Parts: sequence; structure tokens; C-alpha cells
Amino acid sequence: MSEQTPENQTEEATWRTFIRNHWPAFSTFTAAAIIAFATAIYVFLWFTSNAQTIGLVPSTLNMWSMANALTFVVYAVLWELAIVGIPAAITGIAAWQWWKRIPETEKAPLGTGKKSKSRQAGGAISPLLTIAFAIKIYLDGNWNQAIASWSLDYVIGSMVTILLWAVAIFSIPAIIGVVWWLSRGKKA
Repeated sequence: MSEQTPENQTEEATWRTFIRNHWPAFSTFTAAAIIAFATAIYVFLWFTSNAQTIGLVPSTLNMWSMANALTFVVYAVLWELAIVGIPAAITGIAAWQWWKRIPETEKAPLGTGKKSKSRQAGGAISPLLTIAFAIKIYLDGNWNQAIASWSLDYVIGSMVTILLWAVAIFSIPAIIGVVWWLSRGKKA
């Protein structure tokens, strides 16, 4: 077992006191989060079974094309937003309004001050590469072709092409920046 420092014990006691003082709101928001999570899972399972039933996507994965995958994702996101996202956003706004009405003297010991956002940066490369892969598939004319019919050479060649696109897109401005910086350094 690890020992808690007096600071950790004080912070834990402060949170415990805060939750005791605001237990109706805390329990309501906790229940709302649990219900939203369960509903999101149920909606996704419901949509998946109905998407196959109505013919939006093939029932076997080896028959899916990029068009099927994109259509499935877009419709799933729209259903999730309509059924779960809008009520969750309204609940989030209500929680934020409630939080704003709590006196600062009560919130200060909780340690809820602003934190650096630099630790939360990143994560943009993977979606960009996925979008580039979808563009490459579309340009090759394989958009409606079953993914199972693609060869390994085609997929690897597409990935290499996408990496070359990324190198070209990011290296050209970098080279221009380095040349500008070097030319500026010689004049000084």
C-alpha cells in the first residue's frame, strides 16, 4: 500500500466535502453520464444491425468498399449525435451553468485552476493519413470495389504514395523557411 501525503489527504477530503455538499447535482450528472454511455452503445448496436438489414452496407465485411465504410461512419455519427449528442450537450451546458454559480471560494481548494494545454496537443496525423488514403482510393477508381479484392502490393503502394505526398507537402514549406532563414542570417 502506498502512503498518502498530507496534501493528497487534504485534497481528497476537500473533494469528499464538495461532493457531500452538492450530492443531488453530482448524482444527477453521474447518472446522466452512465445513461449517455449506455445509450451510445445501444444506438451503435441498433444502427449496425439495421444498416445491414436495410442494405446500407453488405453483411459480410469482405464485400465492403470504401464507399460503404464512409457511408456507415457518417450515418452512425449522425444517429449518435441525434440521439445521444444533443441531450448530452444540453446536459453539459446545464452542468457548466451549475458550475459557474458555485462560489469561487468553494471551488478554489479543489485545484481546478487552468492547466497547460501543451500536454494535450497532437493526434492530427492519423486522421490526415486516413483522409489521404481515402482520396488515393477514390483517385485510383477503387472507391466502390470490395476491400477484400485489393492486393497487399496495392495497399502498401498506396501507403508509400501517401507518405511521399506528406513529405512533399511538409518539406516544400520547410525548405522555403530554411532558405529564407539562411538568406536573412547572411545579411545581418
